[in-house]
Parts: sequence; C-alpha cells; structure tokens
Amino acid sequence: MLEEISRLIQKGLKDPRVGFITITAVQLTDNLKNAKVFISAMGDKEKAADAVKGLRSAQGYIRRELGRNLYLRYIPELDFRVDELNEKAERIDRLLNEMHFE
Repeated sequence: MLEEISRLIQKGLKDPRVGFITITAVQLTDNLKNAKVFISAMGDKEKAADAVKGLRSAQGYIRRELGRNLYLRYIPELDFRVDELNEKAERIDRLLNEMHFE
C-alpha cells in the first residue's frame, strides 16, 4: 500500500501543493476500510499542511487508482497526516545533547 501510494503521488499528481513529500508509514485498520497515511514534507510546517490539503483533494483519484492496481475487496478511506516523529526525535536528541554537555 505504501509503495503504491508513493508511486501514484510521484507519477500522477500535478497539484503544486504536493511538492517533495515522502510517505513514511501507512496504518491500516483490521478490516482494511481505513488507512492513516503519514507524510513527511520538505520545508516548514506550513508546506507540510499544504501538502496534506493537496493529498486530501486528490483522495478520490488515489483511491480509484489503488482500486485498479491492487486487488483488494475494499479500497480504504485515506486519512493523510503529517508525520511528526522526525521532529520529536530531533527534539529528544537535542535535549539529550544539552544534558550531556552540561
């Protein structure tokens, strides 16, 4: 699912809001009807929020193409979110470095 969504975004989306993004994770529910798609975007938080808006507007296209390319009984509803794990990891790393040097 992650690879297919990434491929669709790279080759099929022409929305300028969706710039350089990376799909970092996809969490599917047990019944495969919902998926949280986490993205990481180049730039600041505003660009990441714009990328999420662009992806949400292209959700119909992405789901339709997933249906054509993947043989699933259900094509999940996609919930695009900004992955904040990198920011949290950097903050923890910075705090640990500050503690180590003091």
